[in-house]
Amino acid sequence: MEASPTLTAGHSRLAHYPVAFFTLGMGMMGLTLALRAGEGAFGLGPEASRAALVLSLTLLGLVAAGYLAKALFHPAAVAADWHHPVRIAFFPAMPISLLLLSVALLDEAPSLAGQVWIAGAVLQALLALSVIAAWIGHRPFSHAQLTPVWFIPAVGNVIVPISGVPLGHPEIAWLFFSGGLVFWIVLLTLVMNRLMFHDPLPGRMVPTLMILVAPPAVSFVAWLKLTGEVGAFGHILLSIAYVFALIVGTQLPKFARMPFALSWWALSFPLAALTIASFAYAEAAASADHRMIGAGLLGLLVLVVSGLVLRTLLGIWRHEICRPE
Repeated sequence: MEASPTLTAGHSRLAHYPVAFFTLGMGMMGLTLALRAGEGAFGLGPEASRAALVLSLTLLGLVAAGYLAKALFHPAAVAADWHHPVRIAFFPAMPISLLLLSVALLDEAPSLAGQVWIAGAVLQALLALSVIAAWIGHRPFSHAQLTPVWFIPAVGNVIVPISGVPLGHPEIAWLFFSGGLVFWIVLLTLVMNRLMFHDPLPGRMVPTLMILVAPPAVSFVAWLKLTGEVGAFGHILLSIAYVFALIVGTQLPKFARMPFALSWWALSFPLAALTIASFAYAEAAASADHRMIGAGLLGLLVLVVSGLVLRTLLGIWRHEICRPE
């Protein structure tokens, strides 16, 4: 008995279920934490961030279930993702979502937050080491394959201290922070060389330029957790994040001409990280100016994520996603 065309088409789409979908989880969890930071800065109740957390968990669960189904029914396709020079960098987005969830659970469920943090940290370590081992192996890479997406494994490392320090794991937090910082600097050099001296990014990868903002913004928040003060290095990290945000802003006319793709979700988490960093500095330095910067960024983040969710749902409805590249 032959399978129906509908089932066959659905099975084929599952084989092309993108690992990049996990950036949706990062973006939604980033929105949750940014809302929570805004609530704290302005003395508001937690209703908005709690609602965002429920929505984030729902979407993250759906994304994880979809990729698990792909792994069960199309293991060769998952292996192809792993061996792809660009898609491999999206795998650490899975533990990053868990680490962000642990931050979101710190106040209301610290015991559960600790368990989620351990799972996220272990998976982050395994995937980050595996990705780096693949990078420094004997596979040749071309400059065209180097994109800001490669920052994702480094970003995951510097997220670990944000909940790791409050949970009582400072030494592990410093270990991850140090490794993430080193590889951010290495990758920043490589990516800037690619952007300045080689062919421009392909159209659908242009939004990933926003990922340049994430490492210094997240590192600033982690630095505050590790040291308890802004310090000179903290000022440098936050300033670098703002500089990269301004540089990405010069590319907005290009963004407006690009068709929608899942790569647009690259706008969400870095913007959330910059928002959270601004509120964190506002609290640490009693800066009303940074609190207003954070508020403006939060408003922009809500608009961006709302648009991305709606456009992603429309893309799923139109079968524009889960198609061969």
